Amino acid sequence: MRSIRDFFKDKHVSKGVRVLLRADYNVPMKDGEITGDFRILKSLPTIEFLRDMGARIVIVGHIGGDNGKTLAPVSTYLSKYTDIVFAPDIRSKETRHVADGLRDGEVLLLENLRNDPGEKSNDPEFVKLLASFGDIYVNDAFSVSHREHASIVGVPKILLPHTGLLMEEEMRLMQRALHPEHPFLFVLGGAKFETKLPLLKKFLHIADKIFVGGALAHDILRARGYNIGKSVVSGKDLDLTELAQSDKILLPTEVVVTRGDEVEVKKIEDVGDEDKIVDAAEGTLTEIKKVLDGCKFVLWNGPLGFYEGGFDEGTNALAKIISEAKADSLVGGGDTLTAIGKMGVEDGFEGISTAGGAMLDYLVDEKLVGIEALE
Repeated sequence: MRSIRDFFKDKHVSKGVRVLLRADYNVPMKDGEITGDFRILKSLPTIEFLRDMGARIVIVGHIGGDNGKTLAPVSTYLSKYTDIVFAPDIRSKETRHVADGLRDGEVLLLENLRNDPGEKSNDPEFVKLLASFGDIYVNDAFSVSHREHASIVGVPKILLPHTGLLMEEEMRLMQRALHPEHPFLFVLGGAKFETKLPLLKKFLHIADKIFVGGALAHDILRARGYNIGKSVVSGKDLDLTELAQSDKILLPTEVVVTRGDEVEVKKIEDVGDEDKIVDAAEGTLTEIKKVLDGCKFVLWNGPLGFYEGGFDEGTNALAKIISEAKADSLVGGGDTLTAIGKMGVEDGFEGISTAGGAMLDYLVDEKLVGIEALE
């Protein structure tokens, strides 16, 4: 892959080159306000580098799904750090006029790509429209590089593709996870067991210990003979024999359960037929800490409980425990990043990925469609 650094080392490159920069600004919002700025801040080094090189920068990104959300709040937030112009309509003549009038070092942010159906369908005409805004293309959005969208796989077929500074950092982090120092603890939470099963099976041969939390743990607990009551399970007929029998797999030992409106902490062996496991309790976190104390590296992705339902104490506590551990750490995933931000412990992690699903996909297959498009 060709780095944007390499491009500007070329003595024939002059100021004024138009750069179409794909960033990821899919940030959490509440009542029109940004509640998590991690992805925005991580995009700044590439923007500043391009500005210093005298490039004319057109940034594209998305927020949410197909729900008409706007990147206007992101533009306002970015304006705290760099001069920026926002274009609310990608296809308008006014936007084209602004883009054509950019001067060296100026930045234009286009409206949410996913407001146009051509983005997700990778429509050739929409690809051409996006490509017309740049002389070269830079992908700095590892976190969406598992999507076959126009701005990820279409544009690099037309414009000479490059990696941004954040993309390079993310790739280094992924390689470290695939070739870790030992002893190595992998903590995997969340749901969607069937999509994460290949990752668990792969890391059985890489990690020294794997703690499985969140809804993922329920299937394995059941396979080991525990009563999980009315807890969420995958609903798929999965062969979990290898995971259930492996002494590398660690599971919750004490959990928070709900039963109607009641909330209670129970040992895992005491969970009843009417109980629903919703979070990891203190006893589980104590066990994780014991294992972590003997490790040199920890990889963490996904919450330990029903995070979006307000059961976040276990995940937040784990963020603090890992941040204070001696082991080097790499983390990723939306809820995981939220917990780290909420606890204010970002400085306690050696590597924080902006990615969730893309991180998991890359760790399984060691490739993403967006990465292949850059090669």
